[in-house]
Amino acid sequence: MKAVFLLSLQNTGRFFQDSSERCPFRYFFPFLLHIIDKTILGKVFMCGIAGFYQPNKNYQQTREFACGILSKMSRVLRHRGPDSSGIWLGREGGLAHARLAVIDLIGGGQPMLRRMGDETVAIIYNGELYNTEELRKELCSLGQRFESTSDTEVVLNGYLEFGPEIVRRLNGIYAFAVLDTQKRQLMLCRDRAGVKPLFYTQCEEELIFASEIKGLFAHPAVVPRLDKRGIQEIFSLGPARIPGSGIFAGVKEVLPGHYLLCGSAGIQDITYWALESHPHEDSAQETIEKTSFLVQDAIRRQMVSDVPICTFLSGGIDSSLVSAVCAAELKKKGRQLHTFSFDFVGNDRFFQANAFQPSRDRPYVDKMAEFLGSCHHYLECSNLTQADRLYDSVLAHDLPSMADIDSSMLQFCSMVKETCKVALTGECADEIFGGYPWFHKKEFFEADTFPWSVDSGARQVLLKEEVLKELKMEEFIRESYEASLAETPYLEGETKMEARRREIAWLNLRWFMQTLLNRMDRTSMYSGLEARVPFADHRIIEYVWNVPWEIKTAGGVAKHLLREASRGLLPEEILFRKKSPYPKTYDTKYEELLADRVREMMGDIQAPVMKYLDKKKVEAFLNASSDYARPWYGQLMAGPQMLAYILQVNFWMERYRVG
Repeated sequence: MKAVFLLSLQNTGRFFQDSSERCPFRYFFPFLLHIIDKTILGKVFMCGIAGFYQPNKNYQQTREFACGILSKMSRVLRHRGPDSSGIWLGREGGLAHARLAVIDLIGGGQPMLRRMGDETVAIIYNGELYNTEELRKELCSLGQRFESTSDTEVVLNGYLEFGPEIVRRLNGIYAFAVLDTQKRQLMLCRDRAGVKPLFYTQCEEELIFASEIKGLFAHPAVVPRLDKRGIQEIFSLGPARIPGSGIFAGVKEVLPGHYLLCGSAGIQDITYWALESHPHEDSAQETIEKTSFLVQDAIRRQMVSDVPICTFLSGGIDSSLVSAVCAAELKKKGRQLHTFSFDFVGNDRFFQANAFQPSRDRPYVDKMAEFLGSCHHYLECSNLTQADRLYDSVLAHDLPSMADIDSSMLQFCSMVKETCKVALTGECADEIFGGYPWFHKKEFFEADTFPWSVDSGARQVLLKEEVLKELKMEEFIRESYEASLAETPYLEGETKMEARRREIAWLNLRWFMQTLLNRMDRTSMYSGLEARVPFADHRIIEYVWNVPWEIKTAGGVAKHLLREASRGLLPEEILFRKKSPYPKTYDTKYEELLADRVREMMGDIQAPVMKYLDKKKVEAFLNASSDYARPWYGQLMAGPQMLAYILQVNFWMERYRVG
């Protein structure tokens, strides 16, 4: 069975709509495939995908119009895949793809097709498989033939062999769509941890999907609308989102570990992976050894690349461990690791140690860079850049985000991209190994609400009384919390304390980690950078989920299990460094800059967010009231981040013309 690849020229807007059409390259396919097989197609891509599907419609009757929509959907996702793009239109639906390739050559494109007589199976894929070779060998033994070394073709052949159940064999980060004209169905799938995004909506009988919400809005039938529930999420829970919610009315997100089957019978939502609770039978030493293997194996698997990889290095245990494994592997090949650390202009003068952020990263970064022998890059962000990029963060997410914690990361990713195209990060270790204060401190642990937003009143200090009365924020938070809590996979026979620990861990994986994964994907992909998260490997999540707390934090040491699993790989000083979260600026001039912008916004009678804000309350807040210091999300988001978030909400409502 011969693969048919739709090829497109790098950095052009030219699309080949169907391989059956006459095309000046059709006679060169065999030659191109021979070359591409050993170059592009075996490499790793991060991309944007989009499309539409309606089983009772023939899009070929309006081919030019439908292809125009696909082209537009691909263009608005171009930041996710600036190197090339392609579309394919079938009878009942169409697919669009934008690719970020890891080497700078003309390459084989997606959508990727398999012809079977008059029928076609087409795939568009965003992500990376970490067990490609194992699956390829299995599929070859079953008679599947390959034209390339691409992981996309592995997923496609896997679908042909096993149907949608191929997803249970995949280890990686991915979001993909398979349009099967023979079975008359569309499959949408998202990876287990939710590293890669995939949104969808329905307009009458048509299902429309895209990697990012902006891709949906490129379709003429989809209009940005906000209902009461969306407003409640923005003010009561944001920057978090209810699992599966796209905030905009009618917009949903495929849940992590789920796939959708869409056909004439409607939409089936199928769970192919979920956490399960079992008694942990390994000894403490066996647990440390298995954890060490799983973490190192995940890091090594995610190093696959044909361009130099780099790592984010903060000097904490998470990023240091990832960097140490990468540096050691590259050293075997005679290569040097590039590492990047982030800080803010003037933080050497303005930094103030506190309970959550006890030390600056710089001294520990220096020690690790020397220990690794890495080529290290110190990156800094200024006040003005951080404030200006608040708006770019909204464009990256299509939603208000984590304020300046997000905008600064977006800036750093854009700077890293100038040197490297692929980065490994230490994200997700705290959620999985129990590193946050709410795993340990009584006031957080026992709070009967989301532990990162214990003080819900801090979210209400700027809102009009009539808005508070209408939104019923406390009730909405309570309903969202209890609904999520009810899904916790408890273990029968556990103590009340251990059951609560599972609840905290569940909420972290389901909510807080997802917010950080969204941040990592959008900020990196907006910049054309591929960021990987080894700790989000589902094997690590599954195993550590069932490890008892007395092993995870033996001796009362936070993340004891990970520290012990890292022995011999890191200096002792790094191994037992107290947690210090993502840095933020301590320069009060940044706060003054935000305050000026908020005052300017309040003076604009057209500012949409002012429908919700009380001017007197905002002025009091700006004048350093006691409310200013109240954290409202996570460890470090307080007054300055509230101002930044309000600016983002206003820009979002303006830019997206939210109705």
